[in-house]
This record gives sequence, C-alpha cells and structure tokens, in this order.
Amino acid sequence: MAMIDTGRDTCDGTSSGTGGGTGSGTGDDADHATDHDGPDSGPDGVRLHVQRLSPPDGRPPTATAVLIHGLLTDSLASWYFTVAPDLAAAGLEVVMYDQRGHGRSERPGSGYRLDTFVTDLERLLDRLDITGPVHLVGNCFGGTVAFAYAMRHPERVAGIAVIEAKPATESWLTEISGILRRVVAELVVHEAESLAWVSANRGAHTARLAKSAARLVRTTTIAEDVPESRVVSEEQVGAVRCPVLAVYGADSELAGQERWLESVLPGTRTVVLPGQGHSVLAEAPTRIRELLLSWIHGCDPATGVLGTSAPAVDAPLEADAS
Repeated sequence: MAMIDTGRDTCDGTSSGTGGGTGSGTGDDADHATDHDGPDSGPDGVRLHVQRLSPPDGRPPTATAVLIHGLLTDSLASWYFTVAPDLAAAGLEVVMYDQRGHGRSERPGSGYRLDTFVTDLERLLDRLDITGPVHLVGNCFGGTVAFAYAMRHPERVAGIAVIEAKPATESWLTEISGILRRVVAELVVHEAESLAWVSANRGAHTARLAKSAARLVRTTTIAEDVPESRVVSEEQVGAVRCPVLAVYGADSELAGQERWLESVLPGTRTVVLPGQGHSVLAEAPTRIRELLLSWIHGCDPATGVLGTSAPAVDAPLEADAS
C-alpha cells in the first residue's frame, strides 16, 4: 500500500453505499493499480492513502483524472467500486486518495478547513510528480475541493466534473454548517440510539459507515473547522475558466443548483438525472461513467478547452439544463 504525507459517501453523514457500488468494471484493472504509503506532503505532515490505476497493457494514458470523495462517511472506495476501473480501462490515468481523516489516511485531531483539504491535494499532486493539467472529479464535498483548487491553480486544471456539489459560497457554508450540527446531535450526542436506528432501518453496512463518521466527528474538530472555512463570491466562481460538468439527482436537495451554476458560469454543462437523489454516484455508476468519459475525452488534454467535436453528455431520458 502507499501513503503520501500531505503536510465515506455523502457530505451529510448518511450512507451512499460506499464500498458497495456495482460499476461495470470487471476487476481486471486491479493488475494495473498502484497503492501508495508515501512521505508526508501536507501542511501538517498528514499522510494520505493514495491509489493509482493505469490503462491496461501499458498503454500511455490519454489524460489524468483525480477523483475526490465526499465528507464523513466517504472514502476512495466509493470511486473504486463504481467508476474508477472503467475510467482506467478507457485509457485514463486515475488517481484516488482518502482525504485526511477518512479511509486509510491519517486522522489528525484538528486541521479540517477547506483550504487545508485543497493544500493536501496541491501537495499530493506535487509528490506524485503530476504537473500537467488534470481533470478533477469531485463527489459532494470533493466537488467543493475541486472548485477551490481550480481557483487557486487554474493553470493545473484541464476541467472540473462535480457530482452533487457546489462551490464554497455563503450558501454552501450555511448548508454544510447545518448538516454538521445535525451530525453532532445525532451521531455524537445520541450516538447509540442513532446507530441502532440506522442498523435496523438501513442495514449493517450503512451502520458501519455511520459509526465511522461518528468517530471522526467525536475525535476531531472537523465539525468546528469546516464551518470556519473561507467562502468565495459569485465573482470568484465566475472567474473559473476551465470546462465544468455538473451532475445532480432530480430528487436531491441540490436540485435546482444547476440553474444558479449556469448563471454564474455560463459555459457550464449540467445534467439532471431523473429518479436519482444525492447518492447518484453509488446508484447510477454506469451513467456517471459515461458522462465522465464523454466529458474528459471532449476536452483538449493540453488546454482543457472543450472541442467543437466533443460528444454530447446529455441523453434523451435526462434533463439537460444547458
């Protein structure tokens, strides 16, 4: 395994099926995986667990996709068991990592503001010697990290694809603060009762994820740190120049977010998936994979500019808000 010193799935502390996805990958790409436990690369020496998947048969990758998971119950497993092997099989170099405090990465007692997560990504890519423009793919909080990284390093981002995510605006801060307050009340103050309910109504797997989230909130300052993150203005969001793909579930609380995002970033391509909620990555991995491959292969690998011949990312059964 490999750790990179940087110094599960949903951002609301509920289960998204992390680790139990059913992507279309066959598992053959596991032979092309590299698991890292490396030297520290974060601002406070926190080590991050990293996994890389390469195209099969030694083919050179056509582009690099960096997959960033969500908060609390999530980890890189949500990507590995859904779309990551298929992205590598299609010719991409895939980089996944457990964000600080999650999965097999180290769990410091403090240091969980958004800027620190962004710095982790920055130093991680430096340690991996990934210097060319990359495609950032973020689920929920991972999408917020992707937007923030693109604002900090526009020259290093070929494109952003976010799933059920939004930039770190004032409205985001209000929402994430409320979510974390509920998590503290339900999974810390009333942990035993909450875990018993989750186990009885959502199953053992979801209960394990909830228990892990409770431990993270109880043993660190993440619930206090994230709400203290710096926010960005609509003007700063509008300054993002790389192509942006945003995918939302029609039944999600974020439904309607696509209209705001398009008003701020007119070039954004948005797709709304009918019948899907917040856990769209786990519940519709095949469609997510198709959207990501279409999007990434439609961007110029050197500049990130969407080509005029790029395949459309919408489908007849979906609402394409663009």
